[in-house]
Amino acid sequence: MNSSNTRFVRLGETEREKIVFLINDKPAEALQGDTLMVAILNNIDHLRQSEFGDGKRSGFCLMGACQDCWVWTAAGGRLRACSTLVSEGMQISTRQPELTWPNLA
Repeated sequence: MNSSNTRFVRLGETEREKIVFLINDKPAEALQGDTLMVAILNNIDHLRQSEFGDGKRSGFCLMGACQDCWVWTAAGGRLRACSTLVSEGMQISTRQPELTWPNLA
């Protein structure tokens, strides 16, 4: 699903099994064995927006040591895109879920 607005272009290993998952509620494709980072950046141009400004983030260390590649599951769980393998049917959000506080009244 490479288009001109993606960050990565796949050059090899194109024969692996295709996986379908969702990025921000939109269908996306990856290949079996791809990390979320590779899968997301093969479909869109960034992993997430910076929480400290309007900058787009696309990963930094690529080995799970920094916090530049956080993405979220549909349930709100946080994942490191650089070290988490994509799986069929995953629902990933590149936007941090809104924090809600319980109403204790």
